[in-house]
Amino acid sequence: MNNSYKSDTDVILIGAGIMSATLGVLLKLLHPEIEIKIIERLTEVAAESTDAWNNAGTGHSAFCELNYTPETEDGSVDPTKAIKIAELFEISKEFWSYLVEKGIAGEPETFINAVPHMSFVWGKENVEFLRKRYEVLSAHPLFKDMLFSDDDEQLKEWMPLVMSGRDYDARAATRMEIGTDVNFGALTRCMFKYLSSLPNVEMFLGYEVTHLDRNKKNGWEVTFKNEESNEEKMFISSFVFIGAGGGSLPLLEKSGIEEAKGYGGFPISGQWLVCNNQEIIEKHSAKVYGLADVGAPPMSVPHLDTRIINGKKALLFGPYAGFTTKFLKHGSPLDLPKSIKLTNIIPMMSAGIKNLPLTKYLIDQVRLTPEGRLEALKPFIPTARLEDWDLEIAGQRVQVIKKDEEGGGVLEFGTEVVTSADGSISALLGASPGASVSVAVMLDIIQKCFPKEFSSKEWQGKIKEMIPSYGRSLDKDPVLCEEIRKKSSSVLKL
Repeated sequence: MNNSYKSDTDVILIGAGIMSATLGVLLKLLHPEIEIKIIERLTEVAAESTDAWNNAGTGHSAFCELNYTPETEDGSVDPTKAIKIAELFEISKEFWSYLVEKGIAGEPETFINAVPHMSFVWGKENVEFLRKRYEVLSAHPLFKDMLFSDDDEQLKEWMPLVMSGRDYDARAATRMEIGTDVNFGALTRCMFKYLSSLPNVEMFLGYEVTHLDRNKKNGWEVTFKNEESNEEKMFISSFVFIGAGGGSLPLLEKSGIEEAKGYGGFPISGQWLVCNNQEIIEKHSAKVYGLADVGAPPMSVPHLDTRIINGKKALLFGPYAGFTTKFLKHGSPLDLPKSIKLTNIIPMMSAGIKNLPLTKYLIDQVRLTPEGRLEALKPFIPTARLEDWDLEIAGQRVQVIKKDEEGGGVLEFGTEVVTSADGSISALLGASPGASVSVAVMLDIIQKCFPKEFSSKEWQGKIKEMIPSYGRSLDKDPVLCEEIRKKSSSVLKL
C-alpha cells in the first residue's frame, strides 16, 4: 500500500455513469457548497452501461416500446406504465434544456437529436393490438400526436428500407415525430466535466471499492483501491449513492443493510448488428420497434435503430441477448457466483424456476449463427445481406431478482432503487428505462435521503427553476404538456 488516509465528505458517488452524473449535478445546483467524491473502477467516465454503443440510446419515452403497454386478460390495453415513463422522460428533457441554457451541457446536438419513434407489427392479431394501443394512447396529451397507419404507401414513406420487398398480408405501424436519439455517454461526459470544474468535487478514476462499512456515527466508511498503483484510500461520508450499473448489486450486498436482503441479479449480455453500408444507413431514419419473442427480456425487444453517435449517423439492429456470469462488460466471470448469499438464494432459485422460457430464449440466442442473426433481421429488412452488417458487443445488464409476497422470487425488468431506512445509502439496480428517466429517479432519491433540505423553500424554488413542470401532471394538463414540450424542443433544437 503506497498511501492511505481518511477524510470526511458529504456525498460519495460510486460509478461514473449517467445516474451519478445526474445526482451530482443536481446536488451541486441545489447546494453549491456540498462536498462530493466520485469513485469509478474504470479509467474513464461513461465507459460501461452509459456508453453510446452499450445502451439502446432510444430516449425511452414509451412511444414505440410495446412492452410498456401490455394487453390485459379482457383484451384491453393498459397505458399506465407508458404514460408514467413518457412523463418522466419529459422531466429529463426539461433538465437537459436547463443544462444547455446554463452552458453546462454544451451544444444539444452533441447528445440529443430528433429521430421518429415507430412501432411495427405484422399479422392480423398484432395489427389489432397496435390499433387498440394507438386508440388508447392517442387520447392522452403526451401521445396526442401519435399517427397510425396500415396503408402500404404510407408505411413506405415512413420506412422505405423496412417495406422494401415485403410480402406480409397484414402490417401496421405507429409513429411519433417527437421521438429522440440520446447519446447518454456524451451527456454524461459533459456533466462530469462541469462537476470537475467545481470546488469541493474530487474524482477518482481507476479505483475499485473494496469495503463499504458503517461507522460509529452512522456514516459510511468507503475503502477503494487502485489496482495498478496499489494505492488505497478511505473516506467517511454521511451519504453514499451506488450507481455502478451491473456492479451495484455486489456493492449493495457489501453494505449489509436490511433493505438489500433478498435481492439478486440475473445478468444478460447483448450484441448489435451494425450496418457497414452507408447507402443502406441513409435509407432509414427512425427507431422501429417490434414485438419481443416469447420469453425475451424487455432489453431484447428487436428494433432497427437510427443512432447519431459522435455526430455520425449509424444503423443498428438488435440487441441479441446472451448469457454470461459477468455483471459488467469489463467484469469478472465470478460476479454471479459471488453475488449468491443465504439471504437471496431462495428468491434466485424461485425466479429461475418461474422463468424457464427466458432461460430457453437465452440459450437459443447464444447458439445463433451469423445466418440465424440475419434471419432475425429480415422481418425488419427483407433484403438484408450478411456482408452489410458487423457484429458488435453491446452492454451488460443485470435484471433484478427480489422476494415476492410468498417468500419466493420474482424477476423484475425495470429500474429499482434500494434505499436504507435512514436515507444514508441508496443504490440503483436494473435496466430499462434507466438512463431515460434518470432525472426523476435521482430527484426521488434526493427527496428520500435529504428530506429536510428537499422540502425547504430554497430547494423547491431551485427545482422549479430547473424543471418548471415538477410536481404537476402533464397527462392531466394538456396546455402545460404543450408548453413544456415546445420549450424543450426549442432549447434542445429538436
